[in-house]
Amino acid sequence: MVRSGGGTLSVVLAGHPKLKNDLARPSMEEIGARATVFPLEPFGPERRKYIHWLIGQAVGPKVKIDALITDEALTLLSDRLTTPLQFEQYLTRAFEEAYKIGQKPVAAEIVEGVLVADIDALDARLMRNGYNVKSLCDLLNSKPREITAFIHGQLPPERTQQLSSQLLAVGVPL
Repeated sequence: MVRSGGGTLSVVLAGHPKLKNDLARPSMEEIGARATVFPLEPFGPERRKYIHWLIGQAVGPKVKIDALITDEALTLLSDRLTTPLQFEQYLTRAFEEAYKIGQKPVAAEIVEGVLVADIDALDARLMRNGYNVKSLCDLLNSKPREITAFIHGQLPPERTQQLSSQLLAVGVPL
């Protein structure tokens, strides 16, 4: 909580993009109308710079990053990952795997081996934004079986399009 100049008490909320959508719902009107949303944008071209910074926090100032991880491995990580948590987890996994097999620097093959194959699948993207099957059921007034089929691409195309359109209309990133 933050007290502003006129003695007014302000509350700062931080959360998944789902929080912004929840605050826009009619049931949250009293809070949502008083809220100002400041979205944090994805890294974009800053991903590689973030990886360098993150590694730099773990090593001494005289350690050269290219002695620890190859340029190809850095490119692979920056192309495939999007969130700070992902960068931290997969860098840790890559360094641990390289240590286990005695490889230095960490090569792209090691990174490929630790990355989850379906990291960009719809269910993974929805979860990163705070949406699980239950929250999607509530949002779309649907049954878990239908939402699970939607996530796995097993619905008829017209129903898939309907659900996709509904999600986009309420601000759920697909």
